[in-house]
Amino acid sequence: MFRYGKPAWPRYRLVIAILILHGGAATAGASALPEMQAGTLLLHSTAGYVPAVRLDTDVNIVVNGLVARVSLMQQFENTSSEWVEGTYVFPLPDRAAVDHMRLYIGDRLIEGEIREKEQARREYQQARQAGSRTSLVEQQRANLFTTSVANIGPGESVIVEVEYLEDLRYDEGTFSLRFPMTLTPRYSPGDAATELTHTGASPAAAVEDDAALLAPPMVPISSGHNVSLRVSVNAGLPLEIIASRYHPVNVAKIGGRYAVSLAGGRAMMDRDFELVWRPVSSSLPRALAFTETVAGDSHYLVMVIPPEPDASAAPVLPREMIFVVDTSGSMHGESLEQAKQALRRALEGLRPGDRFNVIEFNSETRSLFSTSKPADAVHIDTAQDFVAQLEANGGTEMYPALEVALRTQPAGPYLKQIIFITDGAVGNEETLFSLIATGLNEARLFTVGIGSAPNSWFMRKAAEAGRGAFLMIGSLPEVGEKMDRLFRKLEHPQVTSIDIHWPGGLLVETYPAVVPDLYRGEPVVIKAQASGLPRPGDVLSISGNFAGGAWQEQVELALPEQSPGVGALWARARIAGLADGQRRGADAATTRDAIVETALAHHLVSKYTSLVAVDRTPARPAGGPLSGEQVANLTPHGQRGAAVFGFPATATDGAKLRLTGLAAVLAALLLAMPAMLRSGANGRSA
Repeated sequence: MFRYGKPAWPRYRLVIAILILHGGAATAGASALPEMQAGTLLLHSTAGYVPAVRLDTDVNIVVNGLVARVSLMQQFENTSSEWVEGTYVFPLPDRAAVDHMRLYIGDRLIEGEIREKEQARREYQQARQAGSRTSLVEQQRANLFTTSVANIGPGESVIVEVEYLEDLRYDEGTFSLRFPMTLTPRYSPGDAATELTHTGASPAAAVEDDAALLAPPMVPISSGHNVSLRVSVNAGLPLEIIASRYHPVNVAKIGGRYAVSLAGGRAMMDRDFELVWRPVSSSLPRALAFTETVAGDSHYLVMVIPPEPDASAAPVLPREMIFVVDTSGSMHGESLEQAKQALRRALEGLRPGDRFNVIEFNSETRSLFSTSKPADAVHIDTAQDFVAQLEANGGTEMYPALEVALRTQPAGPYLKQIIFITDGAVGNEETLFSLIATGLNEARLFTVGIGSAPNSWFMRKAAEAGRGAFLMIGSLPEVGEKMDRLFRKLEHPQVTSIDIHWPGGLLVETYPAVVPDLYRGEPVVIKAQASGLPRPGDVLSISGNFAGGAWQEQVELALPEQSPGVGALWARARIAGLADGQRRGADAATTRDAIVETALAHHLVSKYTSLVAVDRTPARPAGGPLSGEQVANLTPHGQRGAAVFGFPATATDGAKLRLTGLAAVLAALLLAMPAMLRSGANGRSA
């Protein structure tokens, strides 16, 4: 085996010290924090932490064509005798366009307003200090948000509603919609612990502690926190199948719509919800287009399905396959089993003439072979044995593993393909995107998202930077199907040289600005803004090349119906495109101004804009105390043990005693180690 790491003793000394400190922190946390449910407010009082009661969590999703409008309502009751403030972290789909927030207090409704982030914080803080009920929604990542709610009175209930839009995903004839219900805490390299604490300060003011927000409190619980979820699907096409991948559901056809609800009415919020539907193949058109006119400009959402390339028409190139697998602590439990099964399936998919290697990483990076080996029976058997002994522990030090995979040069005319298997639970995404973009050369990077709550934004953007594709695996039974789908993409030729041609006379801004090459089953999806309105007969022309010939499709632009939300989805795509441009070197100040302008015009939460709602009537008595705490999320389904980075906060008395004993033993080791090393050195010199 080949390891990449630092000299042992200094690293072990640091680890021992961290464990002692973290063991003490875990013990302290165990005594202070009660067993909690996902999304439950922790209210701080003089007697310790008191859980607020979540009365209800309700999700309502309406799908029309390619656009989904989602409403998430969360209701809390303050069961303490104090005025409280809470902040909670929640995931959303990575392409969500968050455009509405409402605060309900009794029979009053306060609509959130979009502001630049600094101004929104000032308004929130002023209302908080004045004793007014107020709420603030901020973006931490493209798929991770925080909501702060201040001045919830004793015995009072507050409802926060967040709305967003997203476009559906299409792959190999199937549409899918994913709603995240919890998150896997994200590891920030260099941080031994990621704990956010509030000592009377506003939780909203503490969001600068990025690492802490990426790893909110996580608690295991087998019952208690549930969600109701309803989906109304108007696909516009007859469906062959509609089903939920991970939750039992009831499906009823009502006219042209499908009504989907959770079987039993409610479910635990410990894994993502995914709904999939497949149209009858003969009914699926090659092109789908939707439009919305906003402020005199036309906005378009267009999906075009290229013909399927003929695998036999393309030359078969030998491949160098580098498999990189995450074995960090967040992969503990079913996630690691999914990863190992996916890796076994991938090894079985190697062809004679291929070369390969396997790299695992957690706090260290370890390669199976020093260089890639031929995909013969002996080396594949060795790799299968290596996979069988993989265990999950340690941090998610992803950068060194990616660096090793990228710098490996093929030993000959091989097509280099990197298969990256992980839950994506990291907080340094931007650094990793830059590494991929600069180190890729002629290789291709494919990401496989693992687990019940993966970081989908990282999976998608890493694959984009790596000019590859991504897929998500959420349960063991679907590993075979999903990995077979990935290998079909790897083995079929791509659709290349895709060109978008708009009619003359239109000033158009399209995202993505350059359509990437497509793998098998992938559509062309573009979002565009065009000046003015289309003329009768105006068409959009999309063309490309694939093995066996050229391809072209035309789309009518003068559409009879308006599709609300298309303009906001274009704005969301523009914001993402501007951020991508900054990664490639665009001026940061100019990029920020353009993002703010777009977000304010379309009422969207972004990196630089937030939603704030203020009830102008003071509620808390002037000068009265305000306690502030944050939210606990539910440990993702399948993770055995609550600890992702360390011990669970809900440790029992026995666990606390074990932690205390561990701290004592480690302290003794720390003190004795230098003498032991000197003794060993003296013995060797003798």
